[in-house]
Amino acid sequence: MVNFGVPFDNNQAERDLRMIKVQQKISGSWRTLTGARRFARIRSYISTVRKHDINPLAALHDLFAGRPWMLPTTS
Repeated sequence: MVNFGVPFDNNQAERDLRMIKVQQKISGSWRTLTGARRFARIRSYISTVRKHDINPLAALHDLFAGRPWMLPTTS
């Protein structure tokens, strides 16, 4: 109750799915399965880079320039 840096609901999975449900609600559905897969892949990439405190627009720019951001290796 003292640390305001901790998310209120602490439910990351729900927050990750929220954007998908909002997009689905706005457009009704995706036209093709390929389109839905592409949307999910891009949203997953953006969600992951945000969790690592990386600017999503910079990460997407680098991605399309042929320099994708990769998870740091652990030893």
